Amino acid sequence: MTSPQTPSAPRPLGVAAIGYAFMGQAHSNAWSSVANHFDVPEFEQKVLVGRDAAAVAAAAHKYGWAESATDWREVIARDDIDIIDICAPGWLHAEIAVAALAAGKHVLVEKPLANTLEQAHAMVAAAQVARANGVRSMVGFTYRRIPALALARELIADGRLGTVRQVRASYLQDWLADDQAPMTWRLRKETAGSGALGDIASHAIDQVQYLLNDTVSDVSGRLHTFVSERPGPDGPEPVTVDDAAWATLSLAGGAVASVDVSRVALGQKNALRVEVYGTEGSLTFNLENPNELYFLNGTEPVNVQGFRRILVTEPEHPYISAWWPQGHVLGWEHSFTHQIRDFLLDIANGTDPSPSFEEGLSVQRVLSAIETSSAAGGATVPVLEAAENVEHAAKPESSRSFS
Repeated sequence: MTSPQTPSAPRPLGVAAIGYAFMGQAHSNAWSSVANHFDVPEFEQKVLVGRDAAAVAAAAHKYGWAESATDWREVIARDDIDIIDICAPGWLHAEIAVAALAAGKHVLVEKPLANTLEQAHAMVAAAQVARANGVRSMVGFTYRRIPALALARELIADGRLGTVRQVRASYLQDWLADDQAPMTWRLRKETAGSGALGDIASHAIDQVQYLLNDTVSDVSGRLHTFVSERPGPDGPEPVTVDDAAWATLSLAGGAVASVDVSRVALGQKNALRVEVYGTEGSLTFNLENPNELYFLNGTEPVNVQGFRRILVTEPEHPYISAWWPQGHVLGWEHSFTHQIRDFLLDIANGTDPSPSFEEGLSVQRVLSAIETSSAAGGATVPVLEAAENVEHAAKPESSRSFS
């Protein structure tokens, strides 16, 4: 009589990251640190993928990956890879994500979801099919995982601000303020999709919808390019995306938000500022001081009202209990670690991650509506109507394969 066979223990999840520059380094750092602080499913940093064999090999060694590769298609086909983390430029998101989901791999993709609405829809469709088979997907709006902003959402949901009337969100940087700053893929529409709009307004718009748990219904917006050409390797090249964007957003729940973003705001390094004003309270936040949230309790007597500083480093605050003692501040990079933690737990628990690809598409629709509004001189544009018009115009290409 044979004894029953003992089932083998599940192997660690195999992770591959595609892209090793700025975002690839940030994600790699998160993969390297997450298990040091959080209880997460066991995983292995299997392979880092990039186009330049020598450069990606050096990055893989430096960032803690077991090996490197130059062909993402071959990596996706590997049986020992379970998670694909896409840190490549936006024009590659759809092609890689759709192929990875079809291969049964869990997918994390950097924001914005895609460069076009057509690509975003293809990604959502692939995610929905994969989800039915237990395959998870998430878009990387990492600022949702900053403890102070996660706390802000809790305070708003708990009614501490009463009815929210107005939101101001601005994201200002100055890395392109010098008109001699060189040309990059981020300044070409065919590779970046848009400029400051998709790069940083996507974060601001996601925060507006995330904090209020609401959706944008219509927009009025303007785009502007201050520097029309940049030095390229073979001489001046035209800049085909925006340097700055402005928009007024109406939300379905009745609040109104203003958004302004720029990559030429001299003196502003990475200033995502969010202000939320309600009938009973207000909140303000600045990413350049990421551990601080300012709260005004409007129900107090007016003679003692004022914004008070909350240092978001207490164990009771979101994510903080896994880190350092009270008052020991966290940095920009920690939001990526929190993102990986949440994604791994969703995979282990069989739950749907947020932000989903559908939430990424929601932001994409707002971005597209702002572009439509700008082209119409700032006219107010309903978000879904603008999206439907763009999607209808793209129908001749709707059968295009991204795999």
